Amino acid sequence: VQLQASGGGLVQPGDSLRLSCAASGFPLDYYAIGWFRQAPGKERKGVSCISSRDDSTYYADSVKGRFTISRDSAKNTLSLQMNSLKPEDTAVYYCATRYYSGSYYYSECQPHEYDVWGQGTLVTVSS
Repeated sequence: VQLQASGGGLVQPGDSLRLSCAASGFPLDYYAIGWFRQAPGKERKGVSCISSRDDSTYYADSVKGRFTISRDSAKNTLSLQMNSLKPEDTAVYYCATRYYSGSYYYSECQPHEYDVWGQGTLVTVSS
């Protein structure tokens, strides 16, 4: 059971970036899954999560209207489309799933609820 995040990079404010998370060893659409981020010196927080049964989604207030989470069952991948990026979006972004809890619901999209993590991809927004 593994998650592999990719797509990070250095962009300017206002630019867009698309993150991907490839799942292996399990069907990604059976479990709640989401994106989290950790800025330097700060705690890890939920950015966006999606439930597996009804595709209900959660977005942190700071990214609503700018970020879109999506899942491709055929490719077993999760994506995060990030538009209108701001310097405060700079962080290491992680994908994670509720695999061992066996839960389809994203719950509160909090890091402690998620038990399988990818390695993280760095997003830097700077002019």
